[in-house]
Amino acid sequence: MATTIQISEELRAELANRKLFSRETYEEVIWDLLEDTKELSAETKREIKESREQIRAGKFSTLEEIRDELGL
Repeated sequence: MATTIQISEELRAELANRKLFSRETYEEVIWDLLEDTKELSAETKREIKESREQIRAGKFSTLEEIRDELGL
């Protein structure tokens, strides 16, 4: 169920500035802001840790290397 809330003109202008595209709704902007404040899941933290370890160990490819492999 949708509801109406009152916000100041200043907040409305700030939300408008945060839109990624002109047709984005204020609800979408607010959800994006809420997502940015959520704690990362344990799985995501583990994956980030594993990725950092792989990078330290040199187990990665540069963009240039991938382009060469693809013949681009």
